[in-house]
Amino acid sequence: MAAVENVTGPVPSFDPYERGCPSRDLLDQIGSKWAVLVLGELGRNGTSRFGQLRQALAGVSEKMLTQTLRTLERDGLVSRTVYPEVPPHVEYELTALGQTLREPLKVLTEWSVLHIEEVITAREKYDDRTERTR
Repeated sequence: MAAVENVTGPVPSFDPYERGCPSRDLLDQIGSKWAVLVLGELGRNGTSRFGQLRQALAGVSEKMLTQTLRTLERDGLVSRTVYPEVPPHVEYELTALGQTLREPLKVLTEWSVLHIEEVITAREKYDDRTERTR
């Protein structure tokens, strides 16, 4: 009897549904509110300075933006370039790995805009229903 070839490709050794899997941690990181917006902004407008990102992402604190950029840099999704000037000039841009997230994030963003009215309606119905049961 001939062996059956796996036509779907290699089976990944990481499973985010398993406790302790590093891919779960990565999903948490790239799925966070500010990471999605930072990656999206860098994908849309390219290289940016810290102040440009802060201005573009209304509501983000300096501390949260700093933490998000550090995490994305640590994960290899964003690169940070410091130019030896006074005051220091620092720029952020997507790495080649970060670029691979542009399309999935674009699809998620488009989905959220397309379906936000339905989600708002569902939330209102849920809230009304739970208010009545209290």
